[in-house]
Amino acid sequence: MSSLRIIVAALTLAVVGPPALAAPLDAAHYSGTWLEVGRTPMKLTDGCVAGTTTYTRTDATHVTVVDDCRKGGPDGPRKAVTGKGVIKDPGSDHILDVRYFLILNWRFEVLDHDPAGRWFIAGDLKRKAQRIFIFTRSPPSQAELDDLVAKARATGYTGTIEMPRTR
Repeated sequence: MSSLRIIVAALTLAVVGPPALAAPLDAAHYSGTWLEVGRTPMKLTDGCVAGTTTYTRTDATHVTVVDDCRKGGPDGPRKAVTGKGVIKDPGSDHILDVRYFLILNWRFEVLDHDPAGRWFIAGDLKRKAQRIFIFTRSPPSQAELDDLVAKARATGYTGTIEMPRTR
């Protein structure tokens, strides 16, 4: 490959970002409970540990979302919020818009995922305030967590990632 082609490819990646996910999500993605093992720090989740997100599909494009954590420690009081999600790209299922309460809307885009369904990374990198969330089906080892953080960075996320999971 010529130097010019390499430079054009690098500039394209810098401007456009990483390539979009080609593979659609498995049908089981929006069902069951995921463990939140990494996230962007934000006031809404200050002091929250042992976070989970539970998805319940209500039809082909609608999902009930329950985000849950414990305040102050794994035995602390439960803090939970329920939202109604709509899959915005049926067939691929990478984009989920969730309405919490009547005024809070969040768009979650699956930026990377394990084809076997063991982990996924979601976020919103297009906004000024970038957000990232890392989820697994079971508690990861430190090496697995380090690998997931590297994958989150590879999506273009540049902010802080906190690890709120306590075993």
